[in-house]
Amino acid sequence: MEEIRLDTIQQVNDHYGVTTLHPLVSVVHLHQQLRKAGTKAKIYFGVYAIWLKKTKGCTLSYGRTPYDFDEETVTSFEPGQVVNVEIKETQVRPQSIGLFFHPDLLNRTHLGGMMQRYEFFSYNSTEALHLSASEVELFRQVLNLIETELQRPIDNHSRELIVSHIELLLNYCLRFYDRQFITREEINHSVVQQFDRLLRDYIRTQAAKQGLPTVAYFADRCNLSTAYFGQVIKSETKLTAKEYINDRLLTAAKEQLHDERFTITQISENLGFEYPQHFIRFFKQRTGQTPSAYRKIG
Repeated sequence: MEEIRLDTIQQVNDHYGVTTLHPLVSVVHLHQQLRKAGTKAKIYFGVYAIWLKKTKGCTLSYGRTPYDFDEETVTSFEPGQVVNVEIKETQVRPQSIGLFFHPDLLNRTHLGGMMQRYEFFSYNSTEALHLSASEVELFRQVLNLIETELQRPIDNHSRELIVSHIELLLNYCLRFYDRQFITREEINHSVVQQFDRLLRDYIRTQAAKQGLPTVAYFADRCNLSTAYFGQVIKSETKLTAKEYINDRLLTAAKEQLHDERFTITQISENLGFEYPQHFIRFFKQRTGQTPSAYRKIG
């Protein structure tokens, strides 16, 4: 398997055979290069990348599950991610366009301080963004703005304009993902149901041994990235995954407080709290009462 490092824009351009127009940004078109079946590569990203792909027979894997790109989709990668690519069909001709930008481009910019907002960069490849025809057209229009600016000689306005266009593109991606969470309501609902079953089982059988349940634990068991899992749960329940977990813990705590066989310390241990005082603080913050006071009233 070929190993490819894309730590700089120059490395990106060298790999794809593109002329470097700006040291920190590049737009790459892949529509002519013919790929042979059986081609495998591992790509190490040191830059941000956003691909709009329409390619049959190309399998991309990030995380445990592969995804077949047989329709127009957007995938995003951030520095530090490793992606496996495999060409499955004979003589595949990719049809895709990619935007690459180095983290240094964002230094001392508004966008640089807001990148944590764009959680889709940490989504798995199975959580790609599927675009409608109108969304594809809008996506391409913004990419064209970036590409047009790259064609101009670099001046004092270049960086500001390019970063502004990139931020516009990322904001559109946020809107498109919000639409996707709505249109995939049935699939998302099944994730919530699975999460709820796993959470109830965890509290009942595993919390005492493994500690408090975490969002990452359940995302992993639902075969989703933590970020995407959190967005699905919030889209369906209007609660963050952490809030959902806390609600279930509180319900379980109240149920056990009605059972006089359990002491406050035992309930704390049953639910996975490391120390009883942590449980008491958790309970009081959400009910306004200590567990002992709640038990007396109940």
